[in-house]
Amino acid sequence: MKRDRVATAEPRGSSSSSAAATASPPSSSSAMVVPRCQVEGCNVALVDAKDYHRRHKVCEIHSKAPKVVVLGIEQRFCQQCSRFHVISEFDDSKRSCRRRLAGHNERRRKSSAESVIRNPSPLGTSPHYPYRT
Repeated sequence: MKRDRVATAEPRGSSSSSAAATASPPSSSSAMVVPRCQVEGCNVALVDAKDYHRRHKVCEIHSKAPKVVVLGIEQRFCQQCSRFHVISEFDDSKRSCRRRLAGHNERRRKSSAESVIRNPSPLGTSPHYPYRT
């Protein structure tokens, strides 16, 4: 029966061996897999979600939740890393892990120090130093 299907798909004048060689089964990449939130118990299909949420496989609700269960472990989604970390890697209710926050704060301190070096204000003209000594 499969032979009949191949035979009807052949253009005229071609041999069945060449048609069989060029015919390929549907690839798995052509099958549409619906991305879903990876949080346990959440079956939200991310078809209509923002590209960011589809890419990281997390729905908007769980990307901002203080605590979720992923792979049986209580975790939180880090806004800086775009991945889940165990709760102990976060300070209080922050949404960025300590490691990424430390890097962010370091860059801020560095750029702040560089701007002071480039644009030093004379003593007494800064609002932080209103009195001359």
